[in-house]
Amino acid sequence: MTYEAQSGPVEALREISFTVARGELVALVGPSGCGKSTLLRIVAGLRPPTTGAATVDGRPVTRPFGAVGMVFQTPVLLKWRSVLDNVLLPAELAGLEPRGYRDRARELLKLVGLADFEAKLPRELSGGMQQRASLCRALLLDPPLLLMDEPFGALDAITRDEMNVELLRVWGEGAGGTQSAERKTILFVTHSIPEAVFLADRVVVMTPRPGRVARICPVGLARPRTAATRAAVEFGRMSLEIYELLTAPPG
Repeated sequence: MTYEAQSGPVEALREISFTVARGELVALVGPSGCGKSTLLRIVAGLRPPTTGAATVDGRPVTRPFGAVGMVFQTPVLLKWRSVLDNVLLPAELAGLEPRGYRDRARELLKLVGLADFEAKLPRELSGGMQQRASLCRALLLDPPLLLMDEPFGALDAITRDEMNVELLRVWGEGAGGTQSAERKTILFVTHSIPEAVFLADRVVVMTPRPGRVARICPVGLARPRTAATRAAVEFGRMSLEIYELLTAPPG
């Protein structure tokens, strides 16, 4: 991906190639400006690549499509709408009858602990609660693919850890740690190495701009993952390995 800037072309991404399996959670980490968010937008069909192509479910992505949900760093909730009406927004934008999705919206809000807040306005919720509502909105139409761009980066450390566990629970990480056939595919961008290791099946480590794949690191930590996972020796080893990849001299 190359942008045309006033001072000349800027190459954001180069020779990016990797696959994400159905039901897998893959995290992208890399320095600021390496093109992680750009890559998500290419996958979502919001921005065409300069060369090459992204494919979802075997089909080239040429424009935005309905089988994807996006969660951004900020909740981006409409401040004049209730929590429930914010969650129902994708149905309206898709030309669907919102009343037909009210039960699902309420089920999602209950799932993330917001059942008693559906009539509240966004300003009446904490940052973590707003991000939970944002996640419900992305899940309303039950998209098989979820793209998450630093969704918990603005939260305090404790709330961020809680949201990590919440995401895994919503994703479908069962008590037995088994793979669910209904589990969504998630591509998750983060600057936090511990967050990537805690959440992901694999971590894609990217180079400074132009962003390339430095290495794809499988995460062998057992599921389900809990607060105790962060104290595991393997967790520390993986985090250190990724840190060394990110801080290694060029070449």
